[in-house]
Amino acid sequence: MNYPGDQFDAITAAAVSPDQYQNPKPQGRYHLVVIGAGPAGLITAISAAGLGAKVALVERHRMGGDCLNVGCIPSKALLEYTSTFPGGDFSDAFSWLREVRAGIAPHDSVDRYRDAGVDVFMGEASFNTTGNLCVGNAVLHARRTVICTGARADVPAIPGLREAHPLTNETVFDLTQAPASLAILGAGAIGCELALVFARLGVQVHLFELADRVLPLEDGDASQAVQLALAAAGVKLHLGSGVERVRVVAAGFEVSAGVAVHTAEKILVSMGRRANTESLNLGAVGVGLTPRGLIVTDAKLRTTNKTIYAAGDCTSVQQFTHHADAQARAVVQNALFAPTARVDRLIVPHCTYTKPEVASVGDNAAELKRKGLVYDVHEFDFAELDRGRAAIDGAGFARVYLQKGTDKILGATLVGHDAGEQIAPLCLLMSQGVGLSAAGKTLFSYPTRSEYLKRLADAYTRTRFTPTVAGIFKRWLRLIG
Repeated sequence: MNYPGDQFDAITAAAVSPDQYQNPKPQGRYHLVVIGAGPAGLITAISAAGLGAKVALVERHRMGGDCLNVGCIPSKALLEYTSTFPGGDFSDAFSWLREVRAGIAPHDSVDRYRDAGVDVFMGEASFNTTGNLCVGNAVLHARRTVICTGARADVPAIPGLREAHPLTNETVFDLTQAPASLAILGAGAIGCELALVFARLGVQVHLFELADRVLPLEDGDASQAVQLALAAAGVKLHLGSGVERVRVVAAGFEVSAGVAVHTAEKILVSMGRRANTESLNLGAVGVGLTPRGLIVTDAKLRTTNKTIYAAGDCTSVQQFTHHADAQARAVVQNALFAPTARVDRLIVPHCTYTKPEVASVGDNAAELKRKGLVYDVHEFDFAELDRGRAAIDGAGFARVYLQKGTDKILGATLVGHDAGEQIAPLCLLMSQGVGLSAAGKTLFSYPTRSEYLKRLADAYTRTRFTPTVAGIFKRWLRLIG
C-alpha cells in the first residue's frame, strides 16, 4: 500500500529492523549484554564497545526505541512542520515526519552498531533458570547484564476503551490519512503536543483530562498559558472530569465524561506509561519490581541481582531521553569498572513543545510546599526584554525558586518561545552548584532572550540591599564627599 512518505519508512526499516537479518554466533562470554536498543541501551552498548568491552545488544522490534520511531523525533517533526506551515496538509506533514525519521535512522542502525564492534541480536530476550539470557536458540553468557527495555503507553481499564483499540504513541504516527475528529485522553505533555498538531492540521480535537487544568504537574501559570493556546487553536477542552466509558457507534466512538457525551472518529490514549518487563522472566534471576512495575534499582542502577543493572524508562519515574542518556553513561562506569557513578543527584529538565513551550527543572512551588521547604521566588516577563518587545511571539515568563535568603536555585519554570533552549543555563548553574548571582557577573548578547538571567540575578541582588547596607553606603558616600 502506498501512503505519504512510504519510501522513507522503507529506509527507516532497512536501518533499524533489516529484513532477513541473521543473528551472529554468540561469543563465549560477554563483558556486557544489553537488553533493549532504545536511547539507554544504544548509548550503553556503543560506549562500552568503544572502551574495548565485548558487548551484545538485544532488540525485539526496532533499533532506536520510542525516541526515534514513535516518540520524540516524529512528534517534534510534526510540531515543527505545523508551526512553520499553519493550516498545512496532513499528507505533507506526515511525509515530513517520515523523512526526518529516515534521516536519523542510520545513527541508530544495526550496521552502525555492528561496525562499532557490538554483536546485535534481533529477537525476544528472556532469562533462563540458570540466569543466562536467551534470544531464540542462542544463550548469551555475560559478566554483567543491563536491562534497558523502556516503557509503553498504558491503556487504563475504562469500560469499552480497550475494545475500541485506541491509538497510542506507538500507532498514531502510522496514520495515512487525517481523521475528521480525534479524542485525546490525557492532557500531559504528549496529549497537549499532539492536540496542537492535529488541530493545526484541521482535525476536530477533543482533549480530556481528569485534573482541572492541562499539564497538571506544571506551574499553574504555565498550564494556563498552554490551555489558552490550545483553545485558540480550536482544541475542545474537557477538564475536571474523567472519561467514564467508551462506546463504538457508527461515526466512530462515543466518549462519556461526566454528563457529557462526545463523538470522535479516532481515540488516542496518553495517560501514563508501563515498563516493558513482562517477557524477561525476571523472577528467575531475582530482579524485583516496584508497585508501579518499574525495575527496582539503587542510586548506582544496580537491581536486586548484583550482576544485573537497569537504565532508562524501565526503571525511572522521569522518562526522558536525556535522562536515559545520563543513566547509560553511569551504568557503563558501574558495570565495567568501579561502581562510583550515582544518578540520584542528576538535574533533569523537561520541556513540553507546544506554543508557547513550557520548560521546567527542579521543583515548582507546589513541590516545594509539599516538601516543607521555604523559598524566595523571582520572575521576569520576557515581553519586558527589548528582544521581547521586537518579537512577534515575545510573550512568556521565567520564574525561579531560590532557597530562602540565598541564591541557591531549587527549581525554575520558563514559558515562551524556545523555553527548552533558554532553560539550559539554569540547568548548568544547578548541576554545578552555582547560585543565580553568577548570572549577574556574566555578559549576554544584546538584545537576546537570554538576558532574562541577568534580570533575575539583578532581582536577587536587590534583595541584598537591606536598610543596613543602604545606611553603610550613605555614610561612605558622605565620607568621600
